[in-house]
Amino acid sequence: MAIHVRTLGDKDFFAWLGLFEGYSEFYKSELTDEKALRVWSWIIDRNHVLNGAVAVSDDGDFVGFAHYREVPNTLSATRGLFIDDLFVAPEHRTSGVGRSLIEFAKEYATGHKLATVQWITAADNETAQRLYDDVGTRTDWVTYEIEL
Repeated sequence: MAIHVRTLGDKDFFAWLGLFEGYSEFYKSELTDEKALRVWSWIIDRNHVLNGAVAVSDDGDFVGFAHYREVPNTLSATRGLFIDDLFVAPEHRTSGVGRSLIEFAKEYATGHKLATVQWITAADNETAQRLYDDVGTRTDWVTYEIEL
């Protein structure tokens, strides 16, 4: 199966939504219509920092997505790309879709003269970590969070 990765466009909402529902379910996060519409509005708003890409199969099915944004790296005085979300439909995992989405992010970063591509994943997401260990370098940083 050949995969083509491209940026998300205005007419992609319903196909993207099916994947976003799967992503929310994977991370056990309730997805409401309001949340989905808000995230989608961010992705398609050219003035918002969040961008999105979709992996499309030969037959036109959406099989994965990545949401990403440019971020400043203060210690190096450079800018980088942060992948907020990367999801591959369960039936397409380990088929190269995730790798293609990461490659798209790398090409985006290179084209925009960004210095790094970074992302985080759940500690128990071992399937994804096998790919991530192959394409990137695991860091020593520990992530913290405060919910408000």
